[in-house]
Amino acid sequence: MLIDSHCHLNYAGLIEQQAAVLERARAAGVTAMLNISTREREWDAVIATAEREPDVWATVGIHPHEADDHPEIDTARLVEAAAHLRVVGIGETGLDYHYDHSDRERQRVSFRSHVVAARETGLPLIVHTRDAEHDTAEILADEMGKGAYSGVIHCFTASADFAAKALDLGLFISISGIVTFKSARDLQATAATLPADRLLIETDSPFLAPVPHRGKSCEPAFVAETARFLAALRGESYEELAATTARNFLRLFGKVAA
Repeated sequence: MLIDSHCHLNYAGLIEQQAAVLERARAAGVTAMLNISTREREWDAVIATAEREPDVWATVGIHPHEADDHPEIDTARLVEAAAHLRVVGIGETGLDYHYDHSDRERQRVSFRSHVVAARETGLPLIVHTRDAEHDTAEILADEMGKGAYSGVIHCFTASADFAAKALDLGLFISISGIVTFKSARDLQATAATLPADRLLIETDSPFLAPVPHRGKSCEPAFVAETARFLAALRGESYEELAATTARNFLRLFGKVAA
């Protein structure tokens, strides 16, 4: 069993050949894919894909890049959308201070509304963070103090210190194809020591294709390459890592298992 815990099947690069992309994923052993939304206008299409494909699931959320354009998306709206049977997570949300496509305070407000929605629905939070470790950790901890919620730091590239803080809060950490890059030495060191029961894998397709597919449009089938690299890095068999990360996914995303 192999699960891609974070992909964008409705993005350009995949949507034009979605049926073929899904068939290649299945042929590679991928048994489930979580199709992530980043803006409200995607929600219907992302959910429709999950309705049509039994091994695809959906989320509802607003990416930090899109926060300025979605001031009306509050906790109530997220909770309402998350009631759909095929919606199993809240996000992706978080903070991105690298590009600053949205005002930072607006990002923080949006992020907190997603955390509250995760708490109210019982669905896991999918967190994006880039060049914003301090504020991300602060908000996650502050909100956890108001009431427990579950979640995952997706496409993890942050510091080992941030990983420790996320793990202390009970969150999961998802590793993407970036871990296969030669330049990702710090990430490799962190990924090698993450607790097995909190580890997920993903593609973030169509972005970040792992070695040996760099330069290509990424797709869910390529999660197998990330799994192979990560297993070798951790001194585990491919089968063991695939089974462990799939089991973790089903434990975190309980609505899928149900």
